[in-house]
Amino acid sequence: MAEPARQLDVIDARPAFTQADADAINARFEGVDTLTMLKTVFSEGLAGNVAVVSSFGTESAVLLDLVAKADRNVPVIFVDTLKMFGETLAYRDTLIDSFGFTDSRTVTPLADVLAKKDETGLRWSYDPDGCCEIRKVEPMHRAKEGLDAWISGRKAFQSVTRQNLPRFEIEDGRLKINPLGDWTKSDLEAYFEEHQLPRHPLEAQGYLSIGCEPCTSKVLPGEDPRAGRWRGWDKVECGIHSPVTPIPAPVADPEDPANQPVF
Repeated sequence: MAEPARQLDVIDARPAFTQADADAINARFEGVDTLTMLKTVFSEGLAGNVAVVSSFGTESAVLLDLVAKADRNVPVIFVDTLKMFGETLAYRDTLIDSFGFTDSRTVTPLADVLAKKDETGLRWSYDPDGCCEIRKVEPMHRAKEGLDAWISGRKAFQSVTRQNLPRFEIEDGRLKINPLGDWTKSDLEAYFEEHQLPRHPLEAQGYLSIGCEPCTSKVLPGEDPRAGRWRGWDKVECGIHSPVTPIPAPVADPEDPANQPVF
């Protein structure tokens, strides 16, 4: 009697999601409100192994509140670059506790990489792209390992590089979900008011988009909401979100201490 043919072990390297999947999900949820969409995505497992990534910036509370209302067990990932404002770290703890998340994860840069590539801690001052790469992009890459999908807080109104955001898109074979992609600043403000959400402590001081302390400054009247990030550099994104299309840097008030170098 012939022996059965040996089955070969095959590694399935196919991406978790394709553009066709994203197109189908976008069509399904067209016109559906954000909370209902999130509840359905989570309850039906449409995104597979999913987590929400938060910077715990000035607008982060809205997305986190919606995710918590849909499923408090969804992991929340925070990249601590070790250059964050103390106020941001405190705000993170406040929101995690307030919304009752059960799985809060913090990822940091690798110590050996910092020792080799940013020994002085001043790389941000002469190579912001390189600094973002080792302190944010690489840690975020590690944090997303094992995920089929991740949830982003990007909004189309934030800058010209974020216009026409779909709710669901594909990035590196993962499903990237932008629940607030079509929300306006007025929508966010109304949600903050209606649900009495905690505000970031630095927002009242004029910091409208908050990242690492050395590369964040106040936003001047009439500027793009993200104009306070990497002021003076031809840079508008940290590299986590792509593609990146640089826009001209606005002229800052040189007298404002918030726009001065840290050292």
